[in-house]
Order: sequence, then C-alpha cells, then structure tokens
Amino acid sequence: MFSAFFKGVGQLNDPASRSVALLSIGLAMLTFAFLWACVGFLLTKAPFFELGGVDAVIKFLGGLATLILTWFLFPGVISAIVGLFLERIVGAVEAAHYPHLPTVTEQELSQALAGAAKFLAIMIAANLFALLFLLTPLFPFVFYAANGYLVGREFFEMVAVRRVRLDEARALRKTHNAALFTIGVVFALMLTVPIINLLTPIIATATMVHLFEAWRDADGRLLTQA
Repeated sequence: MFSAFFKGVGQLNDPASRSVALLSIGLAMLTFAFLWACVGFLLTKAPFFELGGVDAVIKFLGGLATLILTWFLFPGVISAIVGLFLERIVGAVEAAHYPHLPTVTEQELSQALAGAAKFLAIMIAANLFALLFLLTPLFPFVFYAANGYLVGREFFEMVAVRRVRLDEARALRKTHNAALFTIGVVFALMLTVPIINLLTPIIATATMVHLFEAWRDADGRLLTQA
C-alpha cells in the first residue's frame, strides 16, 4: 500500500499530471471566486435589519460561514474537478508503469461529468453529516472517518471500472476495504492541508491505479477484462 502511495507521489513529476493539477486548481479557484463574489454581493448590498450594529454582525457571521464552508467543500470540489480529467492521469500512470495493458475506450464527457457530480454530492453529504458533530469531541474522528471511507471507495471504483465491470470492481474493493479505508483517511487528512490539498487528488488517483493492478493480479477472478 505504501509503495503504491509513494509511486502516486512520484506521478507529480509527470508533465501530464502537472498540467491536470494546474488546470484543476484554476477551475477550483474560479468556482470559489464566483461563490465568494455572490456571497459578498449579497452581504454588502442586502439590508437585513435597519439597525446598523445587527446588520454588521450578520454580515460578519455570513462571511465567516462562507470561509468555513469553503474549507469544508474544497476537498470535494477539487476532487470532483480532477475526476473530469481522470483518463489523462490514469493513462499517464499506465503508460509509465503498465505499458502492456490494452487501451480502453475513453469516457465520454457526459460520463465524466456525471461521475464528478456524483462524487461531489457524496462528499457534500458526508461533510454536512460531519457538521452535526462540530461542537463535540467526536468531530475530527467522524469527519476524517467519513471522508476517508468515501475517498478510498470512490477513487478506487473510478479507476477500477475502466478495466473491469462495476460488480467486479466492488467485489475487489470489499476484499480490501481495510486497506482502502486506511489510505483514504491519509488522503482525507492531506485534503485539509493547504497547498498539499491541491495535489492530493492527483496522488490519490495514481495510487489507486497501482493498488488496483496489484490486487487484480493477485485475484484470478478479475483477470477477465470488461
């Protein structure tokens, strides 16, 4: 597992991976800039109460809430955007480490968008659930456990279904649930660290390619290509 992780980190040296990282970061920044602009316009232009003091407090709290939500949503947004370029990242990993693999049909844009939307929706739901524990000592455990499970599951399945059927991908995932949860928590932690979180989805995708190929070779049930 750790060998796959370090290979995933090494994938950042690949020009294709770096271009995806820069493009994804740019799109994520534009997304949040638009969000901040909309919230800023609402907070500065909309009078909530006639009392200036109360109005100022509400605007301050609204701005603070926007920053908190940005921190919560950023991992899901950057991961979903990287998911749009999954083929480019996986293709670069396979070309460098698994050149013997047959080529696969690239996902259509509609499929990539659907996959990214699904991932983002799941991540938002998980983080909203974690918010219920925000004021309790359980919050960090719930937050990283939920996100770790989802990151491990979703990234692995997105990679695996390129080569095998969905039911086979899920069977392989369930066989290695513990390892995927562990590495998923590592990625969830990385996704909350500034700067590092910008590169984490690239590393996660590359790592899952290595894990999938290693586990597939060890499991004869999944040697048949989809």
